[in-house]
Amino acid sequence: MENKVATEPEIAREAADWWTRLRETAPSAETLARWEAWMAGDERHARAFDQLNALGEWLRVASAPQRQELLDEFAPRTAWAGRRFQVLAVAATLALALLGGWGTRFVGGRGMPARHYASAVGQDRDIRLPDGTDIALGADSSLTARYGGGRRNVDLAAGEAYFTVVHDRSRPFVVDAGSLRIEDLGTAFNVRRTGRRVSVAVTRGRVRVSSPTASGGPLELVAGQRAEYDPHSGMLHVSQLAAARAAAWRHHQLEFVDEPLSMVIANVNRYSRHPVQLADPQLGRLMFTGTVNTTNIDGWIGALPHVFPLQVSRFADHVVLSSAAH
Repeated sequence: MENKVATEPEIAREAADWWTRLRETAPSAETLARWEAWMAGDERHARAFDQLNALGEWLRVASAPQRQELLDEFAPRTAWAGRRFQVLAVAATLALALLGGWGTRFVGGRGMPARHYASAVGQDRDIRLPDGTDIALGADSSLTARYGGGRRNVDLAAGEAYFTVVHDRSRPFVVDAGSLRIEDLGTAFNVRRTGRRVSVAVTRGRVRVSSPTASGGPLELVAGQRAEYDPHSGMLHVSQLAAARAAAWRHHQLEFVDEPLSMVIANVNRYSRHPVQLADPQLGRLMFTGTVNTTNIDGWIGALPHVFPLQVSRFADHVVLSSAAH
């Protein structure tokens, strides 16, 4: 017998049910384990739960008229009495609001609290923001989304993310990553931040890139172009990059073009259960161009002595690269 594929309304109701259970005084370890399994079982589960949770956070800080507007439109007609029944009623209301597209409506003019998203080492994550914008978040990455005041802002704190933006000229979509500011001009693009070093690659449409620390004014990138910000020189270097390769990490391929080995290692470590360490800082200045398959990091590490003057020492929980013995 084939497994039945859950519908969006069913998923919204399941998300509301979990939202309620997790607000018990002390959810058991078994409950938390079952919730984690449910979240991992279908990317739509995590997306619905994130959206419903964002609506719940908004409801908590919204003004009385704003709360009343939502309740008048979606709340069950039964009186809310008792803590658990009240939580159940709120969850049902939010699920109905989510299905009714109310999340998209309130973002523009009413504002939403900041939402933080993060991923674990070796684990990518798909996110859908309330306006329908999709974010593919790379492993060991984190960002914060802030909507309101006629703007949509995302701060990429670390790691990598691919944005497929729902364009709205009345509400600019802006990504801040270190010293760079990237504004959507109707597009899909990838941003990688490794410390102060930031790269932007466009796969569709255009973006405007600016930086108060980079020489020159704002520049526009089109599909097939990549800009790399070098914090040491304060320069933005623009190059050509096949659109299909801009977010190759989504297919287990980390692409590097003339980048310091220290930056390469930092990104490889986002996918490695055995992090790589550099015993000699001088090795970090070596420039690397190539592709690292995240499903075969050990093979890449093993090949490094054939490319650079270094040696590999493997330990139980980490790997050390040191200068080759003379």
